[in-house]
Amino acid sequence: MRHLIGIGLAIGLAAAVFFAASWGYLRLLRVPVVNGGASTLPGGGGSLLHSASVLEAVAAVAGTALLAGIFIAVRWISPLAAGLPGLALLAWTVVYGFNVGRAVHYIPLRGDAFSAGFEAMLFNGLLAAAGLALVVPLFIPSRWRSQARPLSVARTDDEGAIPALDPATSLLGNVSSVSNVTSEWAETAPYPADEPHRGNESYPD
Repeated sequence: MRHLIGIGLAIGLAAAVFFAASWGYLRLLRVPVVNGGASTLPGGGGSLLHSASVLEAVAAVAGTALLAGIFIAVRWISPLAAGLPGLALLAWTVVYGFNVGRAVHYIPLRGDAFSAGFEAMLFNGLLAAAGLALVVPLFIPSRWRSQARPLSVARTDDEGAIPALDPATSLLGNVSSVSNVTSEWAETAPYPADEPHRGNESYPD
Protein backbone atom coordinates (compact mmCIF):
# COMPACT_ATOMS: atom_id res chain seq x y z
CA MET A 1 0.00 0.00 0.00
CA ARG A 2 2.85 2.38 0.80
CA HIS A 3 4.35 1.91 -2.67
CA LEU A 4 0.97 2.41 -4.36
CA ILE A 5 0.71 5.75 -2.59
CA GLY A 6 4.29 6.42 -3.71
CA ILE A 7 3.28 5.94 -7.35
CA GLY A 8 0.51 8.51 -6.89
CA LEU A 9 2.96 10.94 -5.29
CA ALA A 10 5.37 10.34 -8.19
CA ILE A 11 2.69 11.40 -10.67
CA GLY A 12 2.07 14.54 -8.61
CA LEU A 13 5.78 15.39 -8.49
CA ALA A 14 6.14 14.85 -12.25
CA ALA A 15 3.22 17.21 -12.85
CA ALA A 16 4.79 19.80 -10.53
CA VAL A 17 8.08 19.61 -12.42
CA PHE A 18 6.44 19.98 -15.81
CA PHE A 19 3.90 22.67 -14.97
CA ALA A 20 5.17 24.65 -11.96
CA ALA A 21 8.94 24.37 -12.28
CA SER A 22 8.96 24.73 -16.07
CA TRP A 23 6.71 27.78 -15.95
CA GLY A 24 8.73 29.42 -13.20
CA TYR A 25 12.08 28.66 -14.81
CA LEU A 26 10.96 30.13 -18.11
CA ARG A 27 9.93 33.38 -16.42
CA LEU A 28 13.25 33.56 -14.58
CA LEU A 29 15.33 32.71 -17.64
CA ARG A 30 17.20 35.68 -19.02
CA VAL A 31 19.95 35.59 -21.61
CA PRO A 32 22.70 38.15 -20.87
CA VAL A 33 22.85 40.85 -23.53
CA VAL A 34 26.15 42.64 -24.14
CA ASN A 35 25.74 46.38 -23.60
CA GLY A 36 22.05 45.83 -22.99
CA GLY A 37 19.88 48.35 -21.20
CA ALA A 38 17.93 47.98 -17.98
CA SER A 39 15.05 46.38 -19.87
CA THR A 40 17.20 43.32 -20.56
CA LEU A 41 17.92 42.72 -16.87
CA PRO A 42 15.72 40.75 -14.47
CA GLY A 43 13.21 42.94 -12.70
CA GLY A 44 14.03 45.82 -15.04
CA GLY A 45 17.34 46.32 -13.28
CA GLY A 46 15.66 47.17 -9.97
CA SER A 47 14.87 45.21 -6.83
CA LEU A 48 13.55 41.70 -7.39
CA LEU A 49 11.55 41.88 -4.14
CA HIS A 50 9.15 44.33 -5.77
CA SER A 51 8.69 42.32 -8.97
CA ALA A 52 5.54 40.21 -8.75
CA SER A 53 6.44 38.12 -11.80
CA VAL A 54 9.85 37.22 -10.36
CA LEU A 55 8.41 36.35 -6.95
CA GLU A 56 5.74 34.12 -8.49
CA ALA A 57 8.34 32.33 -10.59
CA VAL A 58 10.64 31.81 -7.61
CA ALA A 59 7.72 30.47 -5.57
CA ALA A 60 6.87 27.94 -8.30
CA VAL A 61 10.44 26.68 -8.62
CA ALA A 62 11.10 26.68 -4.86
CA GLY A 63 7.83 24.89 -4.11
CA THR A 64 8.67 22.13 -6.55
CA ALA A 65 12.17 21.80 -5.12
CA LEU A 66 10.75 21.63 -1.58
CA LEU A 67 8.30 18.91 -2.55
CA ALA A 68 11.06 16.90 -4.18
CA GLY A 69 13.27 17.34 -1.12
CA ILE A 70 10.53 16.02 1.16
CA PHE A 71 10.06 12.94 -1.03
CA ILE A 72 13.82 12.31 -0.96
CA ALA A 73 14.41 12.89 2.77
CA VAL A 74 11.35 11.47 4.55
CA ARG A 75 11.99 7.79 5.27
CA TRP A 76 8.38 6.57 5.50
CA ILE A 77 7.59 7.86 2.00
CA SER A 78 8.07 5.20 -0.67
CA PRO A 79 11.24 5.65 -2.75
CA LEU A 80 9.06 5.40 -5.85
CA ALA A 81 7.66 8.86 -5.11
CA ALA A 82 10.98 10.47 -6.00
CA GLY A 83 12.61 7.66 -7.96
CA LEU A 84 10.09 7.31 -10.79
CA PRO A 85 10.19 10.99 -11.83
CA GLY A 86 13.99 10.89 -11.49
CA LEU A 87 14.23 7.91 -13.83
CA ALA A 88 11.96 9.67 -16.33
CA LEU A 89 14.11 12.81 -16.29
CA LEU A 90 17.30 10.79 -16.70
CA ALA A 91 15.76 8.82 -19.56
CA TRP A 92 14.75 12.06 -21.27
CA THR A 93 18.28 13.37 -20.85
CA VAL A 94 19.75 10.20 -22.38
CA VAL A 95 17.43 10.50 -25.38
CA TYR A 96 18.46 14.15 -25.66
CA GLY A 97 22.12 13.11 -25.74
CA PHE A 98 21.57 10.66 -28.60
CA ASN A 99 18.95 12.56 -30.59
CA VAL A 100 18.06 16.14 -29.70
CA GLY A 101 15.18 16.37 -32.17
CA ARG A 102 13.50 13.22 -30.87
CA ALA A 103 13.84 14.34 -27.23
CA VAL A 104 12.25 17.70 -28.03
CA HIS A 105 9.53 16.02 -30.08
CA TYR A 106 8.43 13.96 -27.06
CA ILE A 107 7.78 17.05 -24.90
CA PRO A 108 4.00 17.39 -24.54
CA LEU A 109 1.93 20.55 -25.04
CA ARG A 110 4.25 21.98 -27.65
CA GLY A 111 3.88 25.74 -28.03
CA ASP A 112 2.88 26.41 -24.43
CA ALA A 113 4.98 28.08 -21.75
CA PHE A 114 5.20 24.79 -19.85
CA SER A 115 6.82 22.91 -22.73
CA ALA A 116 9.14 25.83 -23.47
CA GLY A 117 10.33 25.93 -19.86
CA PHE A 118 10.76 22.15 -19.76
CA GLU A 119 12.77 22.35 -22.98
CA ALA A 120 14.96 25.08 -21.51
CA MET A 121 15.68 22.98 -18.40
CA LEU A 122 16.51 20.03 -20.66
CA PHE A 123 18.94 22.12 -22.72
CA ASN A 124 20.66 23.57 -19.65
CA GLY A 125 21.13 20.22 -17.89
CA LEU A 126 18.81 20.94 -14.98
CA LEU A 127 16.67 17.90 -15.69
CA ALA A 128 19.73 15.66 -15.55
CA ALA A 129 20.84 17.13 -12.22
CA ALA A 130 17.35 16.83 -10.76
CA GLY A 131 17.04 13.25 -12.00
CA LEU A 132 20.31 12.22 -10.34
CA ALA A 133 19.12 13.62 -7.01
CA LEU A 134 15.68 12.04 -7.24
CA VAL A 135 16.91 8.48 -7.89
CA VAL A 136 19.05 8.37 -4.72
CA PRO A 137 16.28 6.85 -2.51
CA LEU A 138 15.97 3.92 -4.91
CA PHE A 139 19.43 2.70 -3.83
CA ILE A 140 18.82 2.92 -0.06
CA PRO A 141 17.63 -0.54 1.15
CA SER A 142 15.97 0.80 4.31
CA ARG A 143 13.58 2.91 2.21
CA TRP A 144 12.05 -0.26 0.74
CA ARG A 145 11.25 -1.78 4.14
CA SER A 146 8.22 -0.92 6.18
CA GLN A 147 8.86 1.27 9.21
CA ALA A 148 6.20 -0.44 11.37
CA ARG A 149 7.43 -1.67 14.77
CA PRO A 150 7.08 -5.45 15.33
CA LEU A 151 4.69 -6.49 18.11
CA SER A 152 7.33 -8.68 19.74
CA VAL A 153 9.63 -5.75 20.39
CA ALA A 154 9.22 -4.31 23.89
CA ARG A 155 8.72 -0.60 24.31
CA THR A 156 11.83 1.19 25.48
CA ASP A 157 10.63 4.77 25.35
CA ASP A 158 9.16 4.72 28.89
CA GLU A 159 12.08 5.18 31.25
CA GLY A 160 11.85 3.36 34.55
CA ALA A 161 9.03 1.10 33.38
CA ILE A 162 8.77 -2.13 35.39
CA PRO A 163 8.39 -5.20 33.16
CA ALA A 164 5.26 -7.22 33.78
CA LEU A 165 5.76 -10.65 35.33
CA ASP A 166 3.89 -13.76 34.38
CA PRO A 167 1.54 -14.84 37.25
CA ALA A 168 2.66 -18.46 37.07
CA THR A 169 6.32 -17.48 37.21
CA SER A 170 5.69 -15.16 40.16
CA LEU A 171 3.84 -17.90 42.07
CA LEU A 172 6.56 -20.46 41.44
CA GLY A 173 9.14 -17.95 42.63
CA ASN A 174 7.29 -17.39 45.91
CA VAL A 175 6.91 -21.14 46.53
CA SER A 176 10.62 -21.66 45.87
CA SER A 177 11.53 -18.92 48.36
CA VAL A 178 9.33 -20.47 51.09
CA SER A 179 10.84 -23.93 50.53
CA ASN A 180 14.37 -22.53 50.77
CA VAL A 181 13.62 -20.87 54.12
CA THR A 182 12.02 -24.06 55.45
CA SER A 183 15.01 -26.19 54.47
CA GLU A 184 17.42 -23.78 56.16
CA TRP A 185 15.46 -23.97 59.42
CA ALA A 186 15.34 -27.76 59.19
CA GLU A 187 19.12 -27.99 58.84
CA THR A 188 19.72 -25.77 61.89
CA ALA A 189 20.41 -27.96 65.00
CA PRO A 190 18.76 -26.78 68.24
CA TYR A 191 20.98 -25.86 71.21
CA PRO A 192 20.88 -28.58 73.92
CA ALA A 193 18.77 -27.53 76.91
CA ASP A 194 20.95 -29.33 79.55
CA GLU A 195 24.24 -27.92 78.31
CA PRO A 196 25.29 -24.54 79.74
CA HIS A 197 26.06 -21.57 77.53
CA ARG A 198 29.79 -21.43 76.64
CA GLY A 199 31.99 -18.47 75.79
CA ASN A 200 30.90 -16.29 72.97
CA GLU A 201 28.60 -18.81 71.41
CA SER A 202 25.15 -17.52 70.67
CA TYR A 203 21.86 -19.16 70.09
CA PRO A 204 20.82 -19.60 66.51
CA ASP A 205 18.50 -16.97 65.19
